[in-house]
Amino acid sequence: MPENSTTRMRVPVLPLRETVMFPGVTAPIGAGRPGTLRAIEAALREEEHLIFAVAQRQNVDDAQPEVLYTTGTLARIGQVQRGIGGVQLLLQGEYRATVLQFSQADGYIEAVIQEAPDLPPLDPEDAAFVALHKEVRERAAELGVKTGLPQDVVEQVLEGVEDPGRFADLVAGYMDISAAERQALLETRGVAERLRRVLIHVQRQLELADAQEEIKSKVQEEIGERQREMFLREQMKAIQKELGDDDSQEVDELRERIAKLELPEEARKEVDRELRRLERTAKDSMEAQVIRTFLETVAELPWNVRSQDHLDLDGAARILDEDHFGLQDVKDRVLEFLAVRSLLDQRDKRDTGEFIGNVDDRRGKGSILLFIGPPGVGKTSIAKSIARAIDRSYVRISLGGARDEADIRGHRRTYVGAMPGRIIEGMKRAGAKNPVFLLDEVDKLGVSFQGDPAAALLEVLDPAQNDSFTDHYLGVPFDLSEVLFIATANYRQNIPGPLLDRMEEVEFSGYTEREKLAIAKRFLVPRQLTEAGLKKGELLLDDDAVREVITGYTREAGVRQLEREIGKMARKVARKIASGEVEAMELTKEGVDDLLGQPKVHPEQASKEDEVGVATGMFYTPVGGDIMFVEVSVMKGRDQLLLTGQLGDVMKESAQAALTYAKSHAEELGIKEDITAKDVHIHVPAGAIPKDGPSAGVTMAAALVSALANTPVRHDIAMTGEITLSGRVLPIGGLKEKVLGACRAGITNIILPKDNLADLQELNEEERRNLTVYPVERLSEALDIALGRSEGTPAKLEKLEPEFVPG
Repeated sequence: MPENSTTRMRVPVLPLRETVMFPGVTAPIGAGRPGTLRAIEAALREEEHLIFAVAQRQNVDDAQPEVLYTTGTLARIGQVQRGIGGVQLLLQGEYRATVLQFSQADGYIEAVIQEAPDLPPLDPEDAAFVALHKEVRERAAELGVKTGLPQDVVEQVLEGVEDPGRFADLVAGYMDISAAERQALLETRGVAERLRRVLIHVQRQLELADAQEEIKSKVQEEIGERQREMFLREQMKAIQKELGDDDSQEVDELRERIAKLELPEEARKEVDRELRRLERTAKDSMEAQVIRTFLETVAELPWNVRSQDHLDLDGAARILDEDHFGLQDVKDRVLEFLAVRSLLDQRDKRDTGEFIGNVDDRRGKGSILLFIGPPGVGKTSIAKSIARAIDRSYVRISLGGARDEADIRGHRRTYVGAMPGRIIEGMKRAGAKNPVFLLDEVDKLGVSFQGDPAAALLEVLDPAQNDSFTDHYLGVPFDLSEVLFIATANYRQNIPGPLLDRMEEVEFSGYTEREKLAIAKRFLVPRQLTEAGLKKGELLLDDDAVREVITGYTREAGVRQLEREIGKMARKVARKIASGEVEAMELTKEGVDDLLGQPKVHPEQASKEDEVGVATGMFYTPVGGDIMFVEVSVMKGRDQLLLTGQLGDVMKESAQAALTYAKSHAEELGIKEDITAKDVHIHVPAGAIPKDGPSAGVTMAAALVSALANTPVRHDIAMTGEITLSGRVLPIGGLKEKVLGACRAGITNIILPKDNLADLQELNEEERRNLTVYPVERLSEALDIALGRSEGTPAKLEKLEPEFVPG
């Protein structure tokens, strides 16, 4: 707190170790001693945040007044950054001051200080003083540049201070000199004397910089001598080689291996050039190691080695069926590929001259397939089965999280530790130029400042370019055109458009309950019994027990969770058998709860009676379809529409379209009351689950008209379809999963868009036989059936023609 309003004041003391604070200089200071921290807190409590920064005479932890100098700098605390064990301050020096009295405060030191102003020369225009000031400025600028600072920055900083005394303090604050020398400069109040002392220190620093530069130059000359010595040693080795005393056996072996390869002309030139370099390079040098690694990589690549395709279509189909249940589209595509290869091979052998196209095309180009589907449906595992079915090498690389273009293309050999990309490494592992190459999780690629790996894949997966794929490490083209590339992904929208355009999509939909049951009986149960150490007959699961696990304990598109639950049951039974409680166990539906606990999944069930304002819809998720209820309540109001249930924008627009249709067709729909005098509330449970999509339009319209006309909706019918303001019903997606979800909930009467009728071909005959389907084109037809005003005309599903899927 101030003692005298002009020059004296009492302020907390900040002891400094091995440093000195100068007026006009901003500097960061770290503090951690308890007394110092208390002094800082005391200063921060005052409005101006002033503290007296003074250096210690000795570097001791316990700073008492007797170890402190009496001349220091009054500083203002700018920024404060608190951390573990201390604080970081940004101090701005205000002016130099001397201590009149030190005293102890509450755990820290206080001081009564008095400003110690500069003592300017008697004549500031004296030529000697002006020349001294100018010389210090020039030498300080020269030192700043020599220390590595940009010249414009140095000039800007120095020109910002015109006062000679302040300028001397600024230069002193940034010079690399001892704390004692800094303190001596701080205690020098005479401006001319301080400038002279600063000039001496600056001159010393310049001489030191010149000496360092001279030493650096001598070191460079010495390195040049060593390079000359190395050159002479290389000459000596060449002389030894002429005399027959050389280590060229390894180079000869490499040359022999590479000579056997059928390399393209460009690759042959590059390899020969590197071989000649290796012969001229010291064996133990770093460059020789890099060249040798490159040549060994070239020698290990399958430049013209192919696997002989197994072209037995029946055998391949049998292998695919052994390994996977269902997935007919994928199996058909693989068998089509084999059929084309078989025809090309047969015609090549007959050589009738009737083949159209290039002769090189008789080998057939490799295909590029993209398997898209939810997790656990067999995308990765069927790629391995494809390789086994056609008797090709199999290579898998995971691209999940790859963020560097060099992952795909490799690093240039100029970098230390350079390596080929993962494509070339995979080809090296395959040992043949026509493997099945799986690019797993292609939708999980990342992007970073090191490049976009998805962009690097464009060349790999383009049939028009990949016959000359150039890895940065190899530097020469490598033919990938005969590779059967298979990429897998969970989400199409995460794949860049140009990359997606280069691949043939094969969609994996989720397994139905019937398919999961077959997969469990055929694959999962035997595998989990073996892993649990159970013999045949020690655990018997009937179909109802497996169905209970599927519906009550899993909710997924694939079968991974199902296999985990089966494995869990097998381990519990193994424990009972090992402890002697039972010798074997036959598990029924009722016994599943005893082993797995209460069911974790509770799918919706059909309503038991017709209700006004409640309609049953269907929805699709990647883990399967299900039913949902749309509830509508009408009350007196001001023609407002309230939507709840976490509905997305598209679903909200469907509700608005349904209300508009009801208003414009009120009379023919049997709505007698004035809708404009009503408020309508539409709710879609469950409220915690976000929902969106246009397919609930028909369901919303049915529930809305039911509530407005006070007519119940049939509880035994489920519906789907997008609607328009004119009352048309448009097709939707995911119909197979939606219908199966409705069947699982106990509803077999379905209203759907007429354009979606052909999609029911995806269901098997037994599932279609149990359905009663009402295809509609107009919303009025759907409402008549849903509200019981018309029985409708069911479609004859047995007459559905199989859908043609081009290969």
